[in-house]
Amino acid sequence: MSVRLWLDGGPEGMTIRRAEVATRRPCAVAALVGRRAEEAARLAPLLFSLCGSAQGLAVARACEAALGIDAGAHDAARSLLTDAEALDSHGWQAVVEWPARLGATPRPAALRELRTAVSAVLPALYPAKDGLRPGGGVLRPDSAALRSALDRMAGWLEATVFAGPPPWDADELAGWAARGGTDAALLAARLLSPNLAGWGACGLPLLGERSPGWFAAALAGDPGFAAAPRRNGAPALTGPLERQAEHPLVVSVTERFGDGLARLFAARLADLAELPRRMEAAVAALRPADPVAAAPTNSTAGEGCGVAETARGRLAHWLRLDGDSRLADARMVAPTDWNFAADGPLARGLTGAAVRDRDDAVERVRLLVAMLDPCVACGIDVHE
Repeated sequence: MSVRLWLDGGPEGMTIRRAEVATRRPCAVAALVGRRAEEAARLAPLLFSLCGSAQGLAVARACEAALGIDAGAHDAARSLLTDAEALDSHGWQAVVEWPARLGATPRPAALRELRTAVSAVLPALYPAKDGLRPGGGVLRPDSAALRSALDRMAGWLEATVFAGPPPWDADELAGWAARGGTDAALLAARLLSPNLAGWGACGLPLLGERSPGWFAAALAGDPGFAAAPRRNGAPALTGPLERQAEHPLVVSVTERFGDGLARLFAARLADLAELPRRMEAAVAALRPADPVAAAPTNSTAGEGCGVAETARGRLAHWLRLDGDSRLADARMVAPTDWNFAADGPLARGLTGAAVRDRDDAVERVRLLVAMLDPCVACGIDVHE
């Protein structure tokens, strides 16, 4: 992904007159065409280096929709898999990306304990690790192992990200930031400063759409939808802010600072704090289940769409099967396609924003990019 900026102004201050955002993601989804449904679901996590479980789940759900399979008995288990993956992704940000934005040394080794706990979730649900196949796998939940993994994840969050309980409103956030017990708290202190808290406001609506039917109509109706996704004719934002807009911390921070960096960061913190709670509820809802096969009378040809949540936002895969149950067409729209569209949240948040100078512009862009969290590397080019 590339970001090009054009600055206007002088020694007393500058403005980003124009921001050009271009995302070039490999069209990995094309590699699914020609594959049988089960093979496509198995291949999807290997094709996408990030959010592999969510990618596999979205493809599996799309295949299930096309084949008329109801795998609802696996929903709680599958949510646990994608939530654990989201926690891992947020954790990477907390110990690698956020320290880098502070000029500190990234600490990838700090992820070891978290990733050990995350990797225990799949075998504790599906001993054969087959949960993301169309129709689901053999679900035999090991509640003791799952609760142990959740305890380790929650402990990692408390020690590494929050150094105690997470903040629940703007006052608690300010106090937590002032204590500076973790990289996350130090970054919060920076983002709550008057010259940054409201910077990068994009003024765009939240995506809101969750229905596979809506995504199916959009993707099937327009092969170019992913390149410039729209909801009600306008770009939109997906991700932690969309999920946590009503969280007390996000509401309080928004009331105090409005839109911008502080609000986006508060949403990421709220998402982190809520993940263990949501996973605990999913564990309580688990029941053993077997794979679900398509009914013999169902046609092997059809089309369907699958939706899954990732740390970065909502992911959707649409596909069409031929009469041999092979993918004749496959399309997807990822969170990066929304948040880093040419006229999406990043571009809108940068255009017209004030900066001190060239170096300040680059660092502010990196902060906003980190809060929106693309699935590809970002290069920045500045023209004065």
